[in-house]
Amino acid sequence: MAQKKVIALTGNQAAAEAMRQINFDIAAVYPISPQTELMGFFAEYVANGEVDTEMIAVDGEHSAMAACIGAAAAGARVITASAGPGIAYMVENLYVASGMRLPIVLLDVNRALSAPLSIHCDHADSMLTRDSSWISLFSENAQEAYHNIIMATKISEKALFPIIVNYDGYIVSHSIEDVEILDDETVRNFVGPSDIHRIPYPLLDIKKPVTYGATAQPDYYTECKYQQHVDFLKVYDIVREVFDEFAEIADVKYDFIEEYKTDDAEYIGISMGSSFGTLKDVVDILREQGKKVGAIKIRLFRPFPVKEVAEALSKAKGVAVLDRADSFDGIGGPLFKDISTAVMMSQNRPFIHNFIYGLGGREVKEEDFLKAFDRLERLEKGIETRDRFVEYLQVRE
Repeated sequence: MAQKKVIALTGNQAAAEAMRQINFDIAAVYPISPQTELMGFFAEYVANGEVDTEMIAVDGEHSAMAACIGAAAAGARVITASAGPGIAYMVENLYVASGMRLPIVLLDVNRALSAPLSIHCDHADSMLTRDSSWISLFSENAQEAYHNIIMATKISEKALFPIIVNYDGYIVSHSIEDVEILDDETVRNFVGPSDIHRIPYPLLDIKKPVTYGATAQPDYYTECKYQQHVDFLKVYDIVREVFDEFAEIADVKYDFIEEYKTDDAEYIGISMGSSFGTLKDVVDILREQGKKVGAIKIRLFRPFPVKEVAEALSKAKGVAVLDRADSFDGIGGPLFKDISTAVMMSQNRPFIHNFIYGLGGREVKEEDFLKAFDRLERLEKGIETRDRFVEYLQVRE
């Protein structure tokens, strides 16, 4: 078992610590709140000679991902970070990175999208990436962000797909908490050495010259996407394998989802990110009142854990899906549609309703989720009727 120490850190400091321990070859950097100070913390490690990382200050997020693509194709271990509009700006290159099957780590310090301008948290930026063939992990707190970055590096390189580690802006990134840190040697042994042969066909291997980014005409493009599709389905097994390996060194067992008091739950709330702690508190409050409720946290967002969610909901009467982003499509939020798909595979097809919350950094309180559970129960029992699948919590009168 690894040596550990507990340090009071913000989420951004914990992320920078993981980056230091992994010792990436390349870090492409461009400032945007609430991510800016993350790379500022890491820059101190670079300046002090504590890492061998080459920091590349680029002219924007599109260029940041372009730098990562070139470096990863050459065989380097690379990372970048961004938030909100920065993620939007690099979206084009996200598809390039995954289509080229390059292992890249992207830290998304979740931030709302304009307009109106907001530098605070919601998950709209993450939802821009959901169909890009990037693996995506969500973190509830600084501890999970630290662990997820370490695991993400190995997952990405095993799967040969890029990966995003999400953690909520300001709520996690700037809040201080106790974080259990592994020793440097354990982390570096876990991720393994960085060399160009971590990927099958590095650009700098002059004995096996290759071309990246070639044009695919209509008679080949479908086959390229089919290969990508098939291999992305293999990511489930790779993520579980890395989770199991990490448990051996950290004594923490992660899974695709985290269940809380769901065994006998009639009504279950589902969320991602930092709000899960509040959701668990609400479950405890309602349990004290004799109500059989539970909660589920989605940790692996892409590929989506359909089977695990379906099994977890197999005995529920009603499900409240809590989305920190809206799709504006008349159906519901992004997570709602994923959960609805899982419900179609569930044995008993529970009643499901969608709630939008926490947009633009709106503080999430226990009363908000209490209201959601109450509304869900009334709808499921037919006490109230609905004319749509989705509604907003927290709208001021």
